[in-house]
Amino acid sequence: MHAVEQVFREHRTRMLAALVRVLGGDMELAEDSLQDACTQALRSWTVVPDDPMAWLLTVARNKAIDRIRRARRSLSVEEVPVPAFFSSDDALLRAGDDRLSLIFTCCHPALSLEARVALTLQAVAGLTAFQIARAFLVPESTMAQRLVRAKRKIRDARITFTVPSDHQLPSRLSSVLAVVYLAYTQSYVASDRSLAAEAIRLGKLIASLMPDEPEALGLVALMVLQESRSSARRTPSGDLVLLEDQDRSLWDQAAITEGTSLLDLALSRRSPGPYQLQAAIAAVHSQAKSFSDTDWDQIVALYTELAVRTPSPVISLNLAVAVAMTSGPAEGLRLMDTITGLDKFHLMHSARADLLRRLDRFDEARTAYARALELATEDADRRFLRYRLNSLP
Repeated sequence: MHAVEQVFREHRTRMLAALVRVLGGDMELAEDSLQDACTQALRSWTVVPDDPMAWLLTVARNKAIDRIRRARRSLSVEEVPVPAFFSSDDALLRAGDDRLSLIFTCCHPALSLEARVALTLQAVAGLTAFQIARAFLVPESTMAQRLVRAKRKIRDARITFTVPSDHQLPSRLSSVLAVVYLAYTQSYVASDRSLAAEAIRLGKLIASLMPDEPEALGLVALMVLQESRSSARRTPSGDLVLLEDQDRSLWDQAAITEGTSLLDLALSRRSPGPYQLQAAIAAVHSQAKSFSDTDWDQIVALYTELAVRTPSPVISLNLAVAVAMTSGPAEGLRLMDTITGLDKFHLMHSARADLLRRLDRFDEARTAYARALELATEDADRRFLRYRLNSLP
């Protein structure tokens, strides 16, 4: 690997964050200038500089100045001094703390959720527009336009490139963690394990930069524990395998150990939150030697607490499924039938169909499976639902 490529891979996020800060939030200019610096380094590095990151940052700064001056000349704008934020090398090279500011800027609430996810994956994780588009199942041109609009909104709205103040931090951190988790869950839709790995890496970066935030640790624990079962979730042909049917010898025990340790560390802060509770549920599943050994009473208790803290129809659905395992399918179905807002959620109808099947109410199960099949969009989901529908007596 060429030295320039190695430095870029290892320090890209830190360098980009430093440049975005000194450029007043102009992410496009920062990216272009850093790319110009790398191109120059490829031509001129016969010997690697003593501080290659400082070399690249200094050249990128100068490239940015050149770009600004050319733009002014092309617009016939009278030459004015370069903005003051270019004046200090020390300010430019102090890149250690800027990654967190970059993350919060990418996840600013002024941007749409879709834009936040895409921008974070590109600016912080280093994914290309093509990679992000593939993961989110949209054309590359659509994703490229989304990224450009997000960057220009940050620049034009003069969104502050900084970590939020203490009173804003809880809500802003919640948004950041939601972006990372959405990126992770999207990896299931796209069947893209590389996206899952990037989301986990992002989570670990945030947790390392904010070591006093237990929910950041909780999110990483949740993703690692969920990812530990990824090899068993599908057959070699891509069909879904339910938790009860998974080959647990395929589960990654090292990942389970890592996730459990992270969860223990988060819980030791005695400030439990939604991600820690979800990670605890994942840990209960991961530690069961078989499906029949699962501690469903504990899972019901955890979902009950989660429903109190962050009530939502999906959490209520998961609670009902867990209750069905402890108190029988009739009680689970009773709870499901009180949930509103999920009529267009195929998993709601699939879960109801399963409970109706277990109660031998086959005609109703058939109707519920048909509705789930109508709503499902993924081929693997549709194959599974069609199989279940055709298997009914």
